[in-house]
Amino acid sequence: MPLSEDFLQKLKDANPIENVVSSYVRLRRTGRNLVGLCPFHGEKTPSFVLYPENDSFYCFGCGAGGDTITFIRRIENLDYLEAVRMLAQRAGLEMPEDARRADGTGRIKLRILEANRLSARWFHAQLLAPIGADALAYLHTRQLTDATIRHFGLGFAPDSWDGLTNFLRGQGFSDAELVTAGLVSQNSQKTRIYDRFRGRVIFPIIDVRGNVIGFSGRVLDKSEPKYLNTAETMVFEKGRGLFALNFAKSAGGDRLLLAEGPMDVIALHQAGFPFAVATQGTALTAQQAQLMTHYAKEVIICYDADGAGRKATQRAIPILRSVGLQVRVLTIPEGKDPDEFIKTRGADRFRILLDGSGNDVEYQLSQIRQRYDGDTDDGRIHILSEAAALLAGLSNPVEADVYAGRLATEFHVQKETLLTQIAGLRRRRRKSDETREYRQIVREAGGTRDDVNPERAQHMRAARAEEALIAYLMRNPDRAAAVRAALPPERMVTSFNRGLYDRITRYIAEQPSSINGTVPLSALSGDYSPDEMARAARILAMNADGGNVRAAEADYIRVINEEFDRITPQQAAEATDAQLLDMMEALRRKKS
Repeated sequence: MPLSEDFLQKLKDANPIENVVSSYVRLRRTGRNLVGLCPFHGEKTPSFVLYPENDSFYCFGCGAGGDTITFIRRIENLDYLEAVRMLAQRAGLEMPEDARRADGTGRIKLRILEANRLSARWFHAQLLAPIGADALAYLHTRQLTDATIRHFGLGFAPDSWDGLTNFLRGQGFSDAELVTAGLVSQNSQKTRIYDRFRGRVIFPIIDVRGNVIGFSGRVLDKSEPKYLNTAETMVFEKGRGLFALNFAKSAGGDRLLLAEGPMDVIALHQAGFPFAVATQGTALTAQQAQLMTHYAKEVIICYDADGAGRKATQRAIPILRSVGLQVRVLTIPEGKDPDEFIKTRGADRFRILLDGSGNDVEYQLSQIRQRYDGDTDDGRIHILSEAAALLAGLSNPVEADVYAGRLATEFHVQKETLLTQIAGLRRRRRKSDETREYRQIVREAGGTRDDVNPERAQHMRAARAEEALIAYLMRNPDRAAAVRAALPPERMVTSFNRGLYDRITRYIAEQPSSINGTVPLSALSGDYSPDEMARAARILAMNADGGNVRAAEADYIRVINEEFDRITPQQAAEATDAQLLDMMEALRRKKS
């Protein structure tokens, strides 16, 4: 690992995990720890726990965990050194020279970004050249001005197999680099490469730092696929970024306007709504919603008014709500999309729609009303039943009470009756959510899809003792030498725990000055993957209330030695059920 312990300690001191995570997640304190909604998966009940005392986090819902560096790696989609660099810049620290030289992955990403930058310039030049006349005419028929075309850097990919390929080769890029950048495709034998984008208008995708990370290409005719994105690369994941966020991030105050595609976004920007963004040809993801929280408190959904748009709106609302965003829905009349509406009715009429857009609950209630005839008894029953289910999912009881009162007045029923139904649905939903979360924990505990420590399922009793001992040593490093003498690493039963135990005990022996009461989880970051860091964080979290006394230490060593000497499948199976119950009880304690 090219980073010194001295530098890592400065990095850790300058970036307390509570400060870093709170810029992405709304946290509330519960005793010594903090909890919030996990930014790595959608949830309504907080499962994400932050442990300031050992600079770690763990989500009991999805299993994400680690230290501050791991958190940045996951949420920003960075490798280890990139995450360290980002935290160093945040704290005003200079990266060590040896780390800069060792950053091979960083150099590859810089080559991809440079290839993308040159490609964007080439695409734009083709649009303005005679070969791009039809494409430019198409954009003009969509009423885009030359200024808007320049602002977004729009381009054209000629219907050629090797136009871009030959250009980038001439700029010094190898074929392997072009494949890595996702700018070219390969034939099935991987003996030839050819341009990925051909005969398409090109929309550069630019991140909030101003880097061209990919492209989206639209056909000029009715052929399919209508849009084609850059293949996912080291710098581009279509489920993480948002088109035009580089412009929108500071244009709308505390709000963003979420549209379906690039053409809608560009039309909105040109019409005077520069806070519009769009997903990259996919349904909204939890990562994209979390990204919006960095720049807005409110999101106005502005999808097409057709059936697909309504379904996409219904899917997006809970995702946006789950990260704490306020949600409004702009409904465009006559089944039009934003681009078409602005062309036919004008920007002023669109602004009236924007200002008059209702919140997401009002929108969903209106959709329920439209499905049934409220003048009939059956229709009213269906409306009230579905409305109760909707209100039962609201986290704010005051909000649910207000809408229950309105519905009771509208449909001439007792408000108390509706609130009783809502309360019952809420209880059943809470129980269902808890059952699902416990089943997830059971699956993880049982070794299902355990790529980090696959031997755990067959040696549960040994693994639990190993993990308890590892957590004990991280909190009591002064006992490491004696414990290692009594239990050499090779006596550990499962491979991952064996390596972790060896790494921690050696770290304690070699870096005593870096330990201030406990072993920092950051001691592992440079050598362990995010998934392995998550397992280390899980070990700490699941053994937070474990024994910290010499008697517990002796018990852990005894169990591990017993299992190493004579473990059998029968004994492992008998231990499994009891250990799963222990884990479920630990989860209940964490969330209470």
